[in-house]
Amino acid sequence: MKIVLKLTVLIVLLFTSCNNTKNQVSYATANNNIENDTIHQGKILMETYCYTCHDATTVEDKRVAPPMIAIKKHYMFKDTSKEEFITSIQNWIKNPNEKDSKMYGAVRRFGIMQKMPYSKENIQKIADYIYDNEIEEPEWFDDHFRQRAMNKETN
Repeated sequence: MKIVLKLTVLIVLLFTSCNNTKNQVSYATANNNIENDTIHQGKILMETYCYTCHDATTVEDKRVAPPMIAIKKHYMFKDTSKEEFITSIQNWIKNPNEKDSKMYGAVRRFGIMQKMPYSKENIQKIADYIYDNEIEEPEWFDDHFRQRAMNKETN
């Protein structure tokens, strides 16, 4: 009986953990699409796994995590190599913690993300895609990012 209760709780938590199911794709669909050479594997993996919580289309007051473009802007600078970017993303996913965070505002607002069970190879593909491609931005993001930059200049 306890095992049934635990499984039920686990299933409920999985389906309600991030409130945003708009862009979820089943694991089988994601794996089938990965075989398609015309779509970057990292894009499919990002949309399948990351957009559950980091989707740009989620309205600001319903967010449970920052959009992926915010992550890109906090981890990638003019002089950041692709290898450095990928390593930083892999390190964060492997061991998310407040001390190593590059997104202090996001940690204050959303807390530390939970450890995700993604393989190093899948994280590499996602980070590779993010590094080389434009990432969808929420409508409010440019204003938010500019305001944040102005606040840093005045402090």
